[in-house]
Amino acid sequence: MKLGAFSISLSVKDLDVSREFYENLGFKVFGGSMEKNYLIMKNENALVGLFQGMFQGNILTFNPGWDENARNMEQFDDVRAIQQELKNKSISLMTEADEQTTGPASVMLTDPDGNMILIDQHR
Repeated sequence: MKLGAFSISLSVKDLDVSREFYENLGFKVFGGSMEKNYLIMKNENALVGLFQGMFQGNILTFNPGWDENARNMEQFDDVRAIQQELKNKSISLMTEADEQTTGPASVMLTDPDGNMILIDQHR
């Protein structure tokens, strides 16, 4: 199962304070904007999403079809194929992608400890 680029999406109280903190750890703004209340920070292959007021808790995020530089990958597993494989393994899903569609879609699930996982395909 190829899940694509991995990042952690953090729910932050103050986007500017969090941006400065992660910049001090060597991260640089890679995407998003202060005006949209989110930033994607990058340090080499590590990605951290900072989201203010968008969701509660933190989310492990995978992006099928993208590498860690948000470049399209030629070969990847479509989120619907991943979803079917998870179902075949009897893994409960919180949300599902419409299997009758193609292109962007997402699936959400939780691990045994309640950590949220988002498999979010953008293409």
